[in-house]
Amino acid sequence: MSFEGNTLVDWPAFQQARSELGGGFIRILGYFREDGVKSVAAIEAAMRAGSAAALIIPAHTLKGEARQFGAEPLADLAETIETIARDCVELHDTPDAALEHVARLRPLFGETLTLLEREANPLVLAVPRLAGSGGVPFHRGSAPNKHAAGARCRSPRTTTGRRA
Repeated sequence: MSFEGNTLVDWPAFQQARSELGGGFIRILGYFREDGVKSVAAIEAAMRAGSAAALIIPAHTLKGEARQFGAEPLADLAETIETIARDCVELHDTPDAALEHVARLRPLFGETLTLLEREANPLVLAVPRLAGSGGVPFHRGSAPNKHAAGARCRSPRTTTGRRA
């Protein structure tokens, strides 16, 4: 499963959280990493145990924390798992219907966290997002696509074999 950066994170919501949290932003993002790793592990363990009740709290936690940073697809997936688990508890059923969603959770969490941490890195340049760049800004030391209009990898060779 692979997503593009512009579909995994609602960047205006991310920037709003960054603005509202101020100097505590990096610390809170670190908590999201720690809590998220624990929540994903707890969800997987609950699924292996067939315990719908044990799915609810970690899925609910992950949902809320993901939304705080604009990670809507991750939040939506966690919400789906939570909803299935709550229904199963009410019906005294096993959470088998959540299996396909739980299987998608770890890769989605990893890809989302990578994007969030990349964006939070102080070395990220404050440049506008370019159309077609996947919504991910450039980092210092990186360059735009070398095949962009007007850019060349190397100068063409002449008939003598020398560069023009």
